[in-house]
Amino acid sequence: MAEILHQSGTWTFDGDTVRIVPGHHKSVHRLRRLLGELAVPLKAVAGVSYERGRKGGWLRLRLRHGADPLLQAAGGRLPDAADPYRLEVEPSRSGVADYFVDEVRHALLLEQVPTEEPCDRYLLPGPPVPLSVQGTDGTASFDGERVRLEWNWMAESSKTSGGPRAFALHELEGVEWSPAIGLENGYLRFRPKGTHPVLDPDHDPNCLVLWGLRQAKDTSSVLVAAAVAARLPHPSASSASSAAASATASAASGAAEGLPAGEGAPPALTAGGAEVPAAPDADHDVLLRRLRELGELRREGILTDEEFAAAKQAVLRRF
Repeated sequence: MAEILHQSGTWTFDGDTVRIVPGHHKSVHRLRRLLGELAVPLKAVAGVSYERGRKGGWLRLRLRHGADPLLQAAGGRLPDAADPYRLEVEPSRSGVADYFVDEVRHALLLEQVPTEEPCDRYLLPGPPVPLSVQGTDGTASFDGERVRLEWNWMAESSKTSGGPRAFALHELEGVEWSPAIGLENGYLRFRPKGTHPVLDPDHDPNCLVLWGLRQAKDTSSVLVAAAVAARLPHPSASSASSAAASATASAASGAAEGLPAGEGAPPALTAGGAEVPAAPDADHDVLLRRLRELGELRREGILTDEEFAAAKQAVLRRF
């Protein structure tokens, strides 16, 4: 068990899960307090680092692309203070931070987590519902099944003329969040399925405006976007559908040429006519890459000889 504490929060790692609990100090960003405790499975982790500063430092947990609906909705636009995967570290706790990093990195190696591969599904559940956020021209709410937009007196007539808006999840194609920056307004836009014109946020009846002056420091509106995104099809689903369509087309092409269904080309043959199975080059390349990574960690002193031997055996068993 690895654990590190700070007034802004506590991180623990038990070998399978990084548990992040926000602190109760007044300096803790509102978004982190609303988000609450996070349990990040090891398979969602892409990396971890301890970054030293002049006065202490901070831990950063990097997640695999597509693992967390919050990060998907935020699009890298969360300020450091609101980032739940960043923890301040006091100078006296630097040794504990190094130990925490080592424990997570060793677990990633031993479990052979594909850290650089994007996820094809969300590995975190997203924020709990119900949720609501007040914007400049109205309020957006989400109860887990339906999104509702209600307008106030500041909304343009292009919005109020149609009355409140409501969408069931199956009617939505996606959700977009853009934070308010300084005096520049942000927005929370819900995208219904089908073709729709792209309108200015002030006039788009599917869009809540986030007033810059009031909400530049409060990014909690992203929680609504994340909660909706977590319940919509994963972004990789469209890629998977395209791949499936391509495979179907290939099979159809093979059938048209007189080949068995699912085969786009005949297998390679020897001089005697026997089939030659494809060499597992991809698996071999992955094995060599993993072993090189372990060797570099041992040379840098991150792994001891005993840890290197154990990790190497674990890799060889996997292949």
